[in-house]
Amino acid sequence: MHVQEWLETVPAVSIYVLVGVVIGLESLGIPLPGEIILVSSALLASQHGDINPVILGTCATAGAIIGDSIGYAIGRKGGRPLLAWLGGKFPRHFSEGHIATAEKSFEKWGMWAVFFGRFVALLRIFAGPLAGVLRMPYWKFLTANVLGGILWAGGTTAVIYYVGVVAESWLKRFSWLGLVVALLIGVTSMLLLKRKAKKVTAENEAAKTTTEREPVPAAD
Repeated sequence: MHVQEWLETVPAVSIYVLVGVVIGLESLGIPLPGEIILVSSALLASQHGDINPVILGTCATAGAIIGDSIGYAIGRKGGRPLLAWLGGKFPRHFSEGHIATAEKSFEKWGMWAVFFGRFVALLRIFAGPLAGVLRMPYWKFLTANVLGGILWAGGTTAVIYYVGVVAESWLKRFSWLGLVVALLIGVTSMLLLKRKAKKVTAENEAAKTTTEREPVPAAD
């Protein structure tokens, strides 16, 4: 059976739950393809009246906000040891270089790193836990979390849904194009962050080596 035909047989409530859970887990700090799931579901909703885009967007937004909040609480309680544990479990996502890059973003942008992090695949899994580890004031985190969740999850659902409705004649081609574009955006952002993370790691190692080589002044 074609994937599209199979998706048509899936109950709408299952789509709502899937979107909310996947985005929630991704926001909590578990590497999952939340963006691809959201785009796919919004496109599916634009083709089938059984899936309500408002409910879909609400579930996506709720998942994003709740997941990030849980991630913040876990990060605040777990502290630095949590990041080390995540690095052991997910070395490709929570490497020292990636964490250093995310920390620089938080130092530069503060609460807005949480907001803008919604739109970058890799930063989306860092925002909640790292904000908690760095002990960002909760009201700042919550403000950026809610605004970012609404704009990213709700906005993405609305845009993709209405584009799909307007473009019915070429929707099948667009559905694949939408997935490809979402995938390319996610992969590109991850590659850029990975490159920057490697650079930060190299700089940290070089600085550490220089410090170790510096002679220790003799005591009088």
